[in-house]
Amino acid sequence: MTSGENDITIQVTYKNVEKTFSGRVNDVWISINKFFSEFIPTFKISSRIILTVDLQNLIKDCTNIIAFTEESSHLLISSNKLTDNENLTLQLLANYIGHRLGVMESDTASKEELQARLGKSSKITSTRLGELVKRDMVTKTADGKYKITTFGIIQTQREVFPRIKAKMDI
Repeated sequence: MTSGENDITIQVTYKNVEKTFSGRVNDVWISINKFFSEFIPTFKISSRIILTVDLQNLIKDCTNIIAFTEESSHLLISSNKLTDNENLTLQLLANYIGHRLGVMESDTASKEELQARLGKSSKITSTRLGELVKRDMVTKTADGKYKITTFGIIQTQREVFPRIKAKMDI
């Protein structure tokens, strides 16, 4: 019997981390135990400070605020009840959700698209988008379009939704 006959290979996938362990059974077993005892607690602790989007909760939060048709996304709240920044944020959030659900091709929007949806001048739209970019709510992509950031989504859920829902009397 050669030494390779007692070798084993195990691949562990946890969240975004993949680790492969190869070798003798006892060595692999020790390595896997070490991985779980060291990595998992560190990952759990670090996940408390890493912002991630829970799509299911986000969709639940958007009930009566954002909707989709075959043609497009729509805001269900009157734009006169929203600030320009809230309106732009919600438009980009709708793109994000629609893209994740597979009903929209992209999660980005051009300034011109956003301007048309906002119904304001190019200058006002540019100014408001600049404010949102400065606050890290929105980012400008390499192709000159805009998309909501993970931070922007979390802030929208924490700060914007409660204000909007209060305006809607939901």
